[in-house]
Amino acid sequence: MTGPVAGDTVRRAPTLVLRADTVLPGERVIAVEAPVAIEVDGLGYAVMMMTPADLQAFATGFMLTERLADSAADVIDVEPFESQAGWIVRVALSDRCRGRIQDRVRHRTSDTSCGLCGIAGLEQLRRPVSGRPARPEVASPALFAALATLRDRQLLNAETGAVHAAAACDRDGGITRVMEDVGRHNALDKLIGALALSDEAPGFLLVTSRLSFEMVDKALVAGVPLLVGISAPTSLALDHAREHGLTLIALARHDAMLVMNDPWEAFGPGSGGQLPT
Repeated sequence: MTGPVAGDTVRRAPTLVLRADTVLPGERVIAVEAPVAIEVDGLGYAVMMMTPADLQAFATGFMLTERLADSAADVIDVEPFESQAGWIVRVALSDRCRGRIQDRVRHRTSDTSCGLCGIAGLEQLRRPVSGRPARPEVASPALFAALATLRDRQLLNAETGAVHAAAACDRDGGITRVMEDVGRHNALDKLIGALALSDEAPGFLLVTSRLSFEMVDKALVAGVPLLVGISAPTSLALDHAREHGLTLIALARHDAMLVMNDPWEAFGPGSGGQLPT
């Protein structure tokens, strides 16, 4: 196997600290999220959105958990390298395991929840986004109001303590609809589908998870003006929001939230719109 190869795992980003009655400048260390394409014996297998570190260990573990290899000895070589679009990890399997990848690629229809469904190469990562989100017509008290009532609307999580929620909120912070699922992506897909079926246009979306690339991408597809999450964003999520003009608020708590991207300066003067990198 090749020697240790890894990319940056954190970076710093300026923020605004949003409170009910004030806005202050701040800074946040955010985790780097990068697309990592897995190629096995020359065939594109999956693109995982992940921290670009420990890629040799990841590739070996992924081969084992995907049942493409029976033991670490079956993973003959792992070659990670960085490309302009992300990372590529080339894996070579032993002769006795080599036929499995061809059969798996032929029948495989989706990825794991931390990957991108149906995507096998980095060139397929940048899917089109039509239009740009509108200006959020929401004041900061509405965000705190929605957060304060969200827990009471998470009925399945109250029973299990094991599911995420995605909520549609009106301009005053009233929660109009909540969807729950064990997967954060699934909860948001359920919500977006329900909104589309009812032709409902919420003031903003509130999710009980970190803000990853996929969550931002889904919000952009849904055409919402603002996405709020109770956890932090990843680097790729922030870049994606900035590129396409989505207002993004993270680490939503009862006393403060972080404005990560504010292209319309919707949350007070001095935000500078799209915050610098």
